[in-house]
Amino acid sequence: MTKKPTLKTPVKSASKTSAKTMPKSSQKKSAPAKKSVMAKELLEDKLSQSADETILDRLYNVVQARKGSDPSLSHSARLLSRGTYKIAQKFGEEAVECLIEAVAGRKDLLVGESADVLYHLIVLWVDAGVTPDEVWAELRRREGTSGIAEKASRPKDVFSKKD
Repeated sequence: MTKKPTLKTPVKSASKTSAKTMPKSSQKKSAPAKKSVMAKELLEDKLSQSADETILDRLYNVVQARKGSDPSLSHSARLLSRGTYKIAQKFGEEAVECLIEAVAGRKDLLVGESADVLYHLIVLWVDAGVTPDEVWAELRRREGTSGIAEKASRPKDVFSKKD
């Protein structure tokens, strides 16, 4: 059984040595080298295809499956075992890091921190029993509504503690 790439599977970048700087004898690739390059390109293609609109649903399913797992084997299980307060604290830390990169104008780091925020938000959803479908439904409900009008329509006691 071959191992499928996971959300944390690293993709190694291509060598920085160009064909112009390599000796002619090294420029021809052997059959195994060509296969290796083709396999790498196929993996990169599969990973880019999997980064579609369903990635958050798939990530949610992974985190949900880790709930109750051994905390020493899974970061998600460890976070979930620590409780809502620690999960919320970690989410807040990641959100602040994301904001810092945005203000600093470091787009490449903002992308990574954004992924961290989304992951920790999903851990928070799993802990709270919120599903992505519930969030998507709420977003669909709000779609096409002015943000000002939507906010004005919310109940005023939205921050009161529920029984």
